[in-house]
Amino acid sequence: MATTTKKTTPSPSTESCVPGDGGESIIRREAASAAVPDWSGEDQQRKKDSPVVALIRPEPSSNAATKGIQITTRAQTSHPLDPLSAAEISVAVATVRAAGATPEVRDSMRFVEVVLLEPDKHVVALADAYFFPPFQPSLLPRTKGGPTIPSKPPPRRARLVVYNKKSNETSIWIVELTQVHATTRGGHHRGKVISSTVVPDVQPPMDAAEYAECEAVVKDYPPFRDAMKKRGIEDMDLVMVDPWCVGYHSEADAPSRRLAKPLIFCRTESDCPLENGYARPVEGIHVLVDMQNMVVIEFEDSKLVPLPPADPLRNYTPGETRGGVDRSDVKPLQIVQPEGPSFRVRGRYVEWQKWNFRVGFTPREGLVIHSVAYVDGSRGRRPIAHRLSFVEMVVPYGDPNDPHYRKNAFDAGEDGLGKNAHSLKKGCDCLGYIKYFDAHLTNFTGGVETIENCVCLHEEDHGVLWKHQDWRTGLAEVRRSRRLTVSFICTVANYEYGFYWHFYQDGKIEAEVKLTGILSLGALQPGESRKYGTTIAPGLYAPVHQHFFVARMDMAVDSKPGEANNQVVEVNLRVEEPGKDNVHSNAFYAEETLLRSELEAMRDCDPLSARHWIVRNTRTVNRSGQLTGYKLVPGSNCLPLAGPEAKFLRRAAFLKHNLWVTPYARGEDFPGGEFPNQNPRVGEGLASWVKKNRSVEENDIVLWYVFGITHVPRLEDWPVMPVEHIGFMLQPHGFFNCSPAVDVPPNACEMDTKENDVKDNVVAKPTSAGLLSKDLKR
Repeated sequence: MATTTKKTTPSPSTESCVPGDGGESIIRREAASAAVPDWSGEDQQRKKDSPVVALIRPEPSSNAATKGIQITTRAQTSHPLDPLSAAEISVAVATVRAAGATPEVRDSMRFVEVVLLEPDKHVVALADAYFFPPFQPSLLPRTKGGPTIPSKPPPRRARLVVYNKKSNETSIWIVELTQVHATTRGGHHRGKVISSTVVPDVQPPMDAAEYAECEAVVKDYPPFRDAMKKRGIEDMDLVMVDPWCVGYHSEADAPSRRLAKPLIFCRTESDCPLENGYARPVEGIHVLVDMQNMVVIEFEDSKLVPLPPADPLRNYTPGETRGGVDRSDVKPLQIVQPEGPSFRVRGRYVEWQKWNFRVGFTPREGLVIHSVAYVDGSRGRRPIAHRLSFVEMVVPYGDPNDPHYRKNAFDAGEDGLGKNAHSLKKGCDCLGYIKYFDAHLTNFTGGVETIENCVCLHEEDHGVLWKHQDWRTGLAEVRRSRRLTVSFICTVANYEYGFYWHFYQDGKIEAEVKLTGILSLGALQPGESRKYGTTIAPGLYAPVHQHFFVARMDMAVDSKPGEANNQVVEVNLRVEEPGKDNVHSNAFYAEETLLRSELEAMRDCDPLSARHWIVRNTRTVNRSGQLTGYKLVPGSNCLPLAGPEAKFLRRAAFLKHNLWVTPYARGEDFPGGEFPNQNPRVGEGLASWVKKNRSVEENDIVLWYVFGITHVPRLEDWPVMPVEHIGFMLQPHGFFNCSPAVDVPPNACEMDTKENDVKDNVVAKPTSAGLLSKDLKR
């Protein structure tokens, strides 16, 4: 729904980067009678009596400067987990379009999503071990004969979701990408269709091009124009039409038709680009649009509710334009790193403070973090998670009146978080020394668009990491905390969402969502009020609502790809029963419960028992003989404030619990299924998968953590909503033998002097008590 700053890419181009640390690696394969695996799937026999040497030569390196971000070239062009390049997207689209049976079919193709088909984990392990620096042969499990090594990585594959506008069919295509570079030389596409499958009874996510066309159709509809004239509006340039998906409330919403039910708003000025158009909702008009044929199929002007009067506080322009005064006492605050940042980047591979991971991006999830690991001294690289991302969010509203009861958006599955991402700006969205990553996406007609500076990577000071002062000697040791932050921000209609992954020096990983933007409002009759919202201006109220987010964490605690050695333990703090073991009535202890199956692992938060969950490796122990692990520590959370028969819970059954645990299974990626838009099937996705009740006792574990916030709007949320924070933490729990924070070097501390003190600039004035206001401040 958002209008984002995107750059259309007319022709594929090759990304340039600054050379950094390189080198070469020689990998020897001993002669054996076993076949060398060929990445394309065809068996090839190895010659018996001669060793095979695979020589991998990265680009020449230069360590020219310590200042700036260190970026090194890769030995291969694309890592198996790198997002699709602009050239690869172009090839995938051209391949599918060329495979259309008739010109009519080809012309009707609309490209909802083109994304990398992520390879199996063992493919990623082999690539990291032998083809992409830093080379990590230790990733592979040791076998008697040693691993067999192919001569090159496998061809990359793209997965396309294609909507046929004429037939109203949705299909999924798998395309193998070969010799993509041919397109950059003006050659023909070299993709190969691996499979094509029509998915019945679904509707794919909506697209920005459809939203724009829907708005134009509604504005041109004569009964709608007449209805707006009744409200005193004849200038259609003032009208805003936000097409919302209809969801699924009855058979009338079945996916046999592609439907939208727009919300209508009206601005007061046509020449004010920063006017808050959401301040004047248009109530009483019912519109239903057939998005396949772009026609209004239902229209009703049910009641005339006056437009809310123009509120002088409605806009988010600078203060003086709203009758106020901008703050003038804010001095510049600069983040300076004169020697550059501490992180290093090789393509999409990031190294920082013993952490390393890869940065990915998809149209649906936005930012994806791959292959998270920690380099732990003599123990080497220790995996923690294979893949981290936010896979869904749901925003149900609590007002039973029309149209608000239908407002329960699935912003990832119905729209796409990545598709609505921003181009970030230094000094505003991010501070400090920044490394940006671009995102390449397809538009509805198959063209390639680039969101420049889409993902931000930077370091942040985070206060004191630890401190201790010996009262006997007066000596103090202090360490400041620094964290590495990877983030992106998207706009979905009126709301903005910032998604952040923070990596800390003590081994913590924090997931955070920041909510801001503008409230979705309703209009009131004169003298009317609503119990299901807050009146924030004359004739205007903000309904109560909730925001839910789902983080999918494919864990790999101390596990190499292919290993299934993780389990999940729930920990609750219990008060000891009164008696001989608790004679002072002060005793409490941590009680652990192993979650053995999927149904046992459907759990909710309980702050009264400090409930948390630990993912442990069943084969690796620490110096105390305990299993190594990482624990999920919930932040503030909630569950849906809705009855069990609420319509949106048909599609969002995954909201009924805060934690779900499943064994990794390919294709189980989204908690509400891949196509929640107009989905008539109850409980599709996570709630259905766990009915198999598979074992999670010792397995390749996936955590699904559902966390939410209940928003009762305030007057202070108008006209813009200050950022709300919500999230959770992954903390090492017996993973390290001692705290990694102890190794953080001290900063150069300085004693404050009077010369550095901020001078007291409070004007002394006598008070009624005979005291000075300056003294009161002290």
